[in-house]
Amino acid sequence: MHSTERGSESFGVMLRFFRERAGLTQERLGNHVKYSKSQVAMVERGERPPKGQLVVIADDVLSAQGALLLLAEKEFKNNGLRPWTEDYLAEEQKAVSILSYQNHVIPGLLQTEAYARAVYNCNYCPALDDDEIEARVAARLARRQLFQRKPLPVLSFIVEQSALTRPLGGEPVLKEQLHHMLDIGRLRHVQIQVMPHNRETHASLMGPMILLETAERSQVAYIEGHKGGYFVSEQPDLGNLMGKYGILRAQALAPENSAKLIEKAAREL
Repeated sequence: MHSTERGSESFGVMLRFFRERAGLTQERLGNHVKYSKSQVAMVERGERPPKGQLVVIADDVLSAQGALLLLAEKEFKNNGLRPWTEDYLAEEQKAVSILSYQNHVIPGLLQTEAYARAVYNCNYCPALDDDEIEARVAARLARRQLFQRKPLPVLSFIVEQSALTRPLGGEPVLKEQLHHMLDIGRLRHVQIQVMPHNRETHASLMGPMILLETAERSQVAYIEGHKGGYFVSEQPDLGNLMGKYGILRAQALAPENSAKLIEKAAREL
C-alpha cells in the first residue's frame, strides 16, 4: 500500500504500456490530463502518484477498459474515501443489480464532475481540503464504468423532484447535470424515476437507501448517515427495505414522464 505522496512502479509501467499501445507521447497524454510531459514521466517512473483526473481521463483516452482504474484503486488506497465508503464500492463493483433512492442530491453514479465537486464542497465540520475533494471526485467518476461493464448491470434510480431544482454549484452546473441524467436514462439497462413533490404518501420518509444484488443472487442493502454507512443483510429488515423500494417505484413517475420533468427543469434554468 502506498501513501498519497508516493507513486507506484506497477501503475507507472501499466500507464506507459497503454500510452505506447495507443501511440501517444508523454506530451500528448499530458495535454489530455492537464499534466506536463515531465509530470507524466514522473508518474510512469513511479516517482509521484496520479492526482486530479489523470486516472479517469487516461483510462478513457488510452482505451484501458477499466484496467488503470482498478490498479489505481489497489495501489493508492489512501484516496480520501471513508472506510465504509470503500466497503460499499467493493460491493457495488460486483453487483448485477443496483437500486438507488436519494432524497437530497442526484445519485452519485449519475453525477457529473462539476456537480460531484459541488457536492463535496458542501462538506462542513470538518471541511475537506482541495486534494481530498479531487480524490473523491475522481473516485466517484471512476464508478461510472459500471454503465459499460459486461454483462450490463440493472440500474434503477429514484430521486426526489427537489434535487432537480437545488442548484448545487450554480445553475449552469445543475443544467449540465440534468442533461447528463437524460443521456444516461436513454440506456436500455437504466431506469430513472422522479418522486414528485405533490405526493400525499411516501414509502421512504426515513431517507435514502441503496439495494444491491450479486451474481449469486444474494441481496444486501446499504444505508449511509452522518456517522457512517452500514449494510443490512438480515431478515426481516432487508425484506422491508426491498418492499419499500418496490412501493417507491410505484409511487414515482414512470421513466418517460420523469424524463419530461427533468427536461422541463433543465429548460427553466
